[in-house]
Parts: sequence; structure tokens; C-alpha cells
Amino acid sequence: MAYATTTPRHKTKEVGIGDHVIGGETPIAVQSMTTTNTFDAQATLEQIQRLEEAGCEVVRVTVPKKEDVEGCQAIRDRIKIPLIADIHYDYRMALACLDARTPSGRRAVDKIRINPGNLGGAERFKEVVRKARDAGVPMRIGVNSGSLEKDLIDKYGFPCPEAMVESALRYIETAEGLGYKQMIVSLKASHVPTAVECYTQYARQCDYPTHVGITEAGSREYGTLKSAAGIGAIVLRGIGDTIRVSLLGDPVPEIAAGFDILRACDRRVTKPEVVACPTCGRLDIDLERIVAEVEDRMKHLKNPIRVSILGCLVNGFGEAKEADLGIAAGAGKGIIFKRGVPIRHVKEAEMVDALLEEVARFEEEVKPLASYLEKEKQKQNKASLTVLN
Repeated sequence: MAYATTTPRHKTKEVGIGDHVIGGETPIAVQSMTTTNTFDAQATLEQIQRLEEAGCEVVRVTVPKKEDVEGCQAIRDRIKIPLIADIHYDYRMALACLDARTPSGRRAVDKIRINPGNLGGAERFKEVVRKARDAGVPMRIGVNSGSLEKDLIDKYGFPCPEAMVESALRYIETAEGLGYKQMIVSLKASHVPTAVECYTQYARQCDYPTHVGITEAGSREYGTLKSAAGIGAIVLRGIGDTIRVSLLGDPVPEIAAGFDILRACDRRVTKPEVVACPTCGRLDIDLERIVAEVEDRMKHLKNPIRVSILGCLVNGFGEAKEADLGIAAGAGKGIIFKRGVPIRHVKEAEMVDALLEEVARFEEEVKPLASYLEKEKQKQNKASLTVLN
């Protein structure tokens, strides 16, 4: 089924993070951040392992003091995904992380995240850049409204998108002047329109990959909606190479929310999408039960199948045709469509089993292509890492 063409991805440089590649044509990565004290290595490790199980692809830990660097050293060998050290104000922690090694001899962190405006001056930023350059470790340059340079506040009057983008470009220019190019950039804001405009303006002027998120998004329910609005608007513009949905509390739900946002935006579809009409007085079947059962029985699938379940005949026939597979139902019976073509008449009691039979057949049809694409993606990642290293 053909859908509207999405905006092409903003073409960015590729940056290696551990054994991952960020940017270029690689899929947008979903990351999170631990809520534990990093010096409590066991608690942090257990949380990272839960994040890994949820599908997290990059994880960030807080490193405000020396003991947290030691925590990174204890953790890195025991996790599968890249580890990012989040540096707050003390530039010496960035230097320590860049020097730190695990018991096996590998680097304790795969990337550092800094806010140059909080490091205490340009010379400290340059010292961190030189160390990262010599160590071959990438960094994320994070810019926010609270740490803008005084001259930019004087120039623009307030922390507007223009000021934040100019600040980011300054730091990039400084780093490039020192021969360093392994950068990822973020211009986060808690105000959604501001964040969208920041990333939009940045993408017009620079091609370093971006990490996208909405800061201080809030409680799980509102934070998810706010992040969906902001991150969704940005990635629909073709911008973004990694994302994080920042939620209050346990970070594990951030992963599902991140993948759902990418799936809804058709930027990265890693499992089936089940869509259904809203509840209304025209419903002739138990749509809520049917949708819940279909979602539960399809949750293990990975192929990007779009399944539409419509519970009445008013719009059902037309809308079901827009999916790879769909049901248009009414008065205890329905018709299963496959890419717009009616293929089966079924009773309500048989709908779920019949639909899943067709899903299984569809899976077999697309499996060879999915396998080929996965192998090609792995080849591209290996080739990119070889070049970057």
C-alpha cells in the first residue's frame, strides 16, 4: 500500500559510538538515562539491563563525581549497549571519564555529554575537546537556554532559538578548529515550539547528527504526549538521529514511548501497527476486545505490518483498504482486506483467528525481504565503523 511521501532525513555525518553508528542513513536510535547513583554500580547495572531488555540502544549515566567514574568502569564490561557519561559542571569529570578504563582494558565510556556553557569557560571546553580528540571518543554538545553566553543574551534579548543555534555553532567551530569532528548536537527546550524551531534552524546550517528530546517533559502521561508532539514534529521534518523521551520516574517506559513515536511518524517501524476507529454509537461489534486481543497476539512480531480494524460499515470499507491487512466489520460479521482487495468474509467470533492467519501468511511473504534488508543494514554498519575507526 502506498502512503504519502515522508520528508527525507536531514543528511548528517556519521559518528561512531562504541560499536554503533549514529547519523547518516542509520536508523534513529532510542536512548534513555538511568535514575540511579552511578557510583552504586550494581543498582545502575540492573536498571541498564532492564532498559536493554526493553530495547534501549544507548544509555546515559550521571557522572558528577569521581566515584561515578569508578561506577562506569565497573559497569561498561557488563552491558551490551554504548555507555554515555553525562557531565554536569565539573570539566575534570569529563577528563577522568576519557582516561578511565575497565578491568578488561576497554574505555569506560563510549561518549561524553557536556554543556559547554556550564564548564566554566572556553579554555576548559577546549581542554575537554583536546582530550576527546586524542582519545577518539565522541561527545554530545548540549545547548540550553539557561547556559547561553552573555553576549548572545545581550544580542537577542532572551534565550530564543536563534541564540541557541548560534551558541551551538560557536562550540562546533571551536572544536573543529582543534581538529575534532566526532560531535552530536542537542538543542533541547521544555517549550515545544522553541525546541522545534531550534532544531529546524540548526539543520539548515549544520550536518552534525542531532539528539532530539523535550526537556522537563513532565509526568509519564503528559510527558509522553508532550514528547510525542515535540519529537514527532522534529523527526517529521527529517531531523534527528537519536531521541529520548524524558519521563518522570522509572526510565524503562521511555523506550516503548520512543519507538512508538518513531513508528507513528513512519521513521522507524519495528513492529506491526494496529489502528482502529474510535468508539461511537455506530459500532456493531465488540471492537475494544478484538483490538486488544489482536495487539496481544501480535506483540512478538517485528515486521512493519499495518493492520486496520474498523467496527462499522460507514467508513470501514474505505479505511480498511489503506492498510496492509484490514477488517471492515458490522452486525457480527466482516470482510478481511489485503492491500485493498477483499479476500475473506468472516463472522465476528472468527475475526481474530482469521486475521492472524492472514498476518502469518503476510509475514512469510515479506520475510525474505526483511532478512535481506537486515543483512544489508549490518553490512553498512560494519563498513561505516571501519571507515570511522
